[in-house]
Amino acid sequence: MNADVVVIGGGHAGIEAAWAASRIGAQTALITISVEAIGRMSCNPAIGGIGKGQIVREIDAMGGLMALLTDQAGIQYRLLNRSKGPAVWSPRAQADRKLYSRFAIDRLQHAPNLQIVEGMVAQILTRHEAPARRVSGVRLEDGRTIHASAVILAAGTFLRGLLHFGPDQRPGGRIDEPPSDNLSRNLEALGFRLGRLKTGTPPRIDRDTIRYEPLARQDGDQPPLPFSFLTNRIDQPQVPCWITWTNPATHAAIRANLHRAPLYTGQIASRGPRYCPSIEDKVVRFPDKDRHQIFLEPEGYDSNRIYCNGLPTSLPIDVQEAMICSIEGLQHAKILQFGYAVEYDWVPTDQTSAWLEARALPGLFFAGQINGTSGYEEAAAQGLIAGTNAALKLAGRDPLILGRDQAYIGVMIDDLVTRPPAEPYRMFTSRAEYRLHLRSDNADTRLTPIARQTGTVDDARWAAFQRKQTQIAELTHLLDATRHQGRSLTEWLRRPEMTLANLSALLPSWDTARFDPAAGEQVEIATKYAGYLVREQRQIDKLAELEHWKIAPSFDYAAVPHLRFEAREKLLAHQPISLGQALRISGITPADLTVLMVHLDAQRRQTRIA
Repeated sequence: MNADVVVIGGGHAGIEAAWAASRIGAQTALITISVEAIGRMSCNPAIGGIGKGQIVREIDAMGGLMALLTDQAGIQYRLLNRSKGPAVWSPRAQADRKLYSRFAIDRLQHAPNLQIVEGMVAQILTRHEAPARRVSGVRLEDGRTIHASAVILAAGTFLRGLLHFGPDQRPGGRIDEPPSDNLSRNLEALGFRLGRLKTGTPPRIDRDTIRYEPLARQDGDQPPLPFSFLTNRIDQPQVPCWITWTNPATHAAIRANLHRAPLYTGQIASRGPRYCPSIEDKVVRFPDKDRHQIFLEPEGYDSNRIYCNGLPTSLPIDVQEAMICSIEGLQHAKILQFGYAVEYDWVPTDQTSAWLEARALPGLFFAGQINGTSGYEEAAAQGLIAGTNAALKLAGRDPLILGRDQAYIGVMIDDLVTRPPAEPYRMFTSRAEYRLHLRSDNADTRLTPIARQTGTVDDARWAAFQRKQTQIAELTHLLDATRHQGRSLTEWLRRPEMTLANLSALLPSWDTARFDPAAGEQVEIATKYAGYLVREQRQIDKLAELEHWKIAPSFDYAAVPHLRFEAREKLLAHQPISLGQALRISGITPADLTVLMVHLDAQRRQTRIA
């Protein structure tokens, strides 16, 4: 079998990678253990959150699938951080996990240029092509071979995956699914240095065995705010979540069994996510807290499984039972699936380029947990970029590299390749320097034109985008041109208490009903925060000069006089593509940058003279 691009893995990274590559025109093969496993939510049945919601909007703006699938399968929507400024407003939605997977499978099965192959990859094939070897395809464990010029490895937590239920260890990428040990060994044979990371998941309980009376009910927003720029409204019914808390009895059961906890016996030696710690870790790290919040989240309309968000654990099964039964409302809860931890291999990202291609093996791209991230959203964004760049590479086009001032996706990838994480990386709004520019409402304005050029945005999305931009321009002009009591409506709108909706109280003839609410929201935010946006843009422009100083991959750092040995080593290992990226590498000082800039400037002058 032949393909242009092979994508390994049917998780969120694999879905977006295969979708992007096929949209650009590459003949794409998506390899997954089972078609039914595509889009399976291994952990929380939710999409979005702080920082993550912005990423999902960006994926959507670039023609990806995650937001559209969420709007088809969403069962509760909330816009987080509403009490704060729009820079940190973050959409989040609970999803019906069965529906999400079903819609993902349907989209991919009907996508042009895309074929789904069931199987497990054992080996990445290479061939020698001067001056180095490069990817030539993959071999499956059943002996089948798929020849391809690019391979995207998006294997999630399956690379030498190991599950922990207390002292009980089972090989697996997730529960009841085998790990990919051969692929890990193959990567080592190809010369890649691997590390180990860990994540965990909480118990699932039977919704019919919960006592709801003492619990706090949490409903979603009304009306629900869609994720996708193409979704006009959410029509499916919305369901509530519930809130409860751990208590001193819960914590006592945990402390009494720390000697059996894999995190504390040395059984798990790898690092887990700092911002999603296990319940046993929270009890140990915060001994002054006598309770921790737990969100009870439905996994679907017709599912009796409730996800205990806030209670990830790898404690033994009997301890999990005691822990659950000690919690208010869960005294008689039946556990349907016990929590567990999973350890897996990853490729430290100093071996990966800014466009997610392996430096040592052209044609091999990495996306998702293999790059040290945690979360569906971070994985999906990397899949989108890896799939796009694999297809662009085969077409002989320059790779897509998003800047830190363009997208949260750009912030994430730059963080990964300049500062390889020591623990699973999670996106937050605080990681972005320019978050007032990188809002969830304007992701299409920032990224849809870029994606249109790469080929992932189709005609229908482009037409919808242009209609919205026309309305934004028209509404902005009307606000500037219409005056009331000697001031433009733009000036009135800048007042904290004023909104577009209540401008009609000032001017009865003013009618905003004909404008798309999304266009109106973007104009209102841009108007109210114009001064802050201008100030932030000055910072962007100031630092952009360093990004324009490009560094060739063949640059000889040994030839730079007065450059510190440590800096030379780090620059050679990371191979930054610009001075801006060089400065963000851990251990590189402003003095190192000055030395490098002087040398690059001298090279430029010599080139001009020549």
